[in-house]
Amino acid sequence: MKKIIIATRGSKLALWQANWVKTQLEERNSGIKIELMKIKTTGDKILDVPLAKVGGKGLFVKEIEEALLREDADFAVHSMKDVLTDLPKGLHLTAICKREDPRDAFITRISNLKSQTSNLKNLPKGATVGTSSLRRLCQLLNIRPDLEIAQLRGNLDTRIRKLDAGQFDAIIVATAGVKRLGMAERITEILEPEISLPAIGQGAVGIECRVDDEFINNLLKPLNHPETAVCVHAERAFLKKLEGGCQVPIAAHARLISQESGVRGQQSNSELLTLNSKLVIDGLVGSVTGDSIIKGHTEGKPEDAESLGIKLAEDLLSRGAGKILAEVYSR
Repeated sequence: MKKIIIATRGSKLALWQANWVKTQLEERNSGIKIELMKIKTTGDKILDVPLAKVGGKGLFVKEIEEALLREDADFAVHSMKDVLTDLPKGLHLTAICKREDPRDAFITRISNLKSQTSNLKNLPKGATVGTSSLRRLCQLLNIRPDLEIAQLRGNLDTRIRKLDAGQFDAIIVATAGVKRLGMAERITEILEPEISLPAIGQGAVGIECRVDDEFINNLLKPLNHPETAVCVHAERAFLKKLEGGCQVPIAAHARLISQESGVRGQQSNSELLTLNSKLVIDGLVGSVTGDSIIKGHTEGKPEDAESLGIKLAEDLLSRGAGKILAEVYSR
């Protein structure tokens, strides 16, 4: 019986993701025993400061990657939106699993009658909305400058508990996490990308391991979802060109569309990638105040995913995105 160790954060959502991967592998392979190693990252320890002020980059993966490099663990399971575009030497993403809904979720407080609203648009003037993301903040203020935006940190269940305790009238979180933890009924409204363009890699689970560990790489490869991987690699190429971290106001959403039907295909991943399909990417860079947002759109062949992401970033940079990002970093 071969023992395999998965490195993961200790939050409910991180454990759900790691256990999902564990189950998938055990169903496919007999003769392996998988254990979880819970690691408390810097991002888990610093809860009273906005992520953007403590660096933002790599706060939820650094200690986990160090465990991989020390060979204390065999591979790690991450939320892709936490993973830096530049990985430590010797590590790589061997699989990106099938994506859950990448959109943002708007959740209101049930016990607060004045906030019993069916959507963001009807939220009362001056209502307090909690979010830890500059990306969400800038898009929210762009359409609702009258709202009060308050810092919201902590794991997903902690965020919802703070909402229910009356600290906020509403919160905005990732739909994928809410669904994975079985709390989909709490979602008041799923925000379409036109309102809140998702974070790079949002809703996707990534598996990171050592490049030279042939056994682990072969074990994990069947969990890779080609459609999701193409989309996430395009988004990450966009982010890398902009030299952005996960906490700057940058967003991107890539998806594969079947040109035969004009809508996203319902075929299996392999069929969708071999059909007459195209990759469509939307991206944006915004100011923290929400008064300046630069949006872009591009499309092309799935096999050109990374170059399309770079092309979209260059388009935004040519229209002033660099100036906006420089102002954000100077803060």
